Amino acid sequence: MAVKIDQKIKGYNVVTPEDKARDAAPAQSGGSISREKAEAELPMADVIQMHEKIERPEILIGSTYKIKSPLVEHAMYVTINDIVLNAGTEHELRRPFEVFINSKSMEHFQWIVALTRIMSAVFRKGGDVTFLVDEMKAVFDPKGGYYKAGGVYMPSLVAELGSIVEDHLKTIGMMHDPDMDEHQRALIAEKRRAYEQGSKKNADAHPVVVIEEDIAVTGEGTSFPPSATMCHKCNNKSVVIMDGCATCLNCGYSKCG
Repeated sequence: MAVKIDQKIKGYNVVTPEDKARDAAPAQSGGSISREKAEAELPMADVIQMHEKIERPEILIGSTYKIKSPLVEHAMYVTINDIVLNAGTEHELRRPFEVFINSKSMEHFQWIVALTRIMSAVFRKGGDVTFLVDEMKAVFDPKGGYYKAGGVYMPSLVAELGSIVEDHLKTIGMMHDPDMDEHQRALIAEKRRAYEQGSKKNADAHPVVVIEEDIAVTGEGTSFPPSATMCHKCNNKSVVIMDGCATCLNCGYSKCG
């Protein structure tokens, strides 16, 4: 039926079937309040999330990372400071608040200052800031990238900065490494053993004078042959030829499937 409205409508709510069922549910015996009402009246924890209105405290926790790139003459030092939210409670969080980059090389000063200010603004905005890692690691230098210590390929200086941000976010728990299942780990271990056994047989059958070479070592301490090439999947110099097929001894990627 038609209902005449004489006053100005200031707001409205749509009644859902769940609302009707909740209103129709009888209260507990003895005049006690319903379970839903009791839960609603329980005190809620005042959990503070990162947002742009949070003021900078006097002291922040920081970590400094060193970049030694062949693209710059002097080393670069990246400092990321974190703010601790809800300190001393079960909801304690450590979130990045600001970033600084210092170096004696002045040729990159302008874009470094711009980058650090933008990154710090994104950090203070809160939310999911992990997208910065993918965006920065996808930057390629038109003059070509370089290999950092351990044989990991870096397509640009900005990409290495993104890798540092990734490592820092993993340290404070905002990002996590994808875990390999037991089958993947066993497959990689099997390929490494097969390659090492094949190399040993070739060395025994054809003894040669060996000249000392630097063995590529990853951050986890795993060594790869000096002749290994770069894997486009994990960016490590860990691809070798096994049975006529390019195979990565680090992540298990194989060109033959």
